[in-house]
Amino acid sequence: MLPMIQITELVKRFVDHSGSEPGKVHTVLNGITLAVARGEVCVLLGPSGSGKSTLLRSINGLESFDSGEIMVDNIRLTATPGPDQSAAILKIRRQIGMVFQQFHLFPHLTVLQNITEAPVHVLKQPLDEARALALQLLDRVGLASKAHSRPDQLSGGQQQRVAIARTLAMKPAAILFDEPTSALDPHTTGEVTAVMQDLARNGQGMIVVTHGMQFARAVAHSVHILHAGRILESGTPQKIFDAPEHDVTRRFLSET
Repeated sequence: MLPMIQITELVKRFVDHSGSEPGKVHTVLNGITLAVARGEVCVLLGPSGSGKSTLLRSINGLESFDSGEIMVDNIRLTATPGPDQSAAILKIRRQIGMVFQQFHLFPHLTVLQNITEAPVHVLKQPLDEARALALQLLDRVGLASKAHSRPDQLSGGQQQRVAIARTLAMKPAAILFDEPTSALDPHTTGEVTAVMQDLARNGQGMIVVTHGMQFARAVAHSVHILHAGRILESGTPQKIFDAPEHDVTRRFLSET
């Protein structure tokens, strides 16, 4: 079976305009190749600056790249955008949701309105249908009682759970999570992680950038260690955590 997401020899560079060496070219992604099956929970680990978030943003069309390609089902993104590239990105975003470190909820809308906004305006769902699904999703993430609250009335963990429900309302085949608990305290981190674990148990495909080693051990089908823009090693959680091959991996795991 072909993978749902296939990344081939992805390279991303940027020019430093403000650091200590202006004009220096930095290679953020240096030939990343990665395949993710439908329904797979794929976890990306590695030190800060290893390219994890850039890789996620490239999959969703939020970052351009310099060479290589990304395939999501039969939708292709390349480094040299043609006339159909914008349409391809929109198609990918309908299949691949994304949950960020920050919650990006509309502050002037209620929780319910935040969740129904995209299904109504992007998917053209009838409002009653979108509202019914939103209420189901809020119940699923444990926030049924907060439907008519506004984001500033919620804790950070509650806002992140609303952001997950909003993503689920688009019925994505896979969700990209970019360190979704990094801005949360330990208690609210647990709330969000529990929701993600429930999604994984129910077959939701996801690619997760996280420092949550317990989540990776318990839920991931595959774990990939990124270092200096490359995938250093890949394997099952048991292989990566209990028998890592590389010193960089062993050092990273010992420090987290």
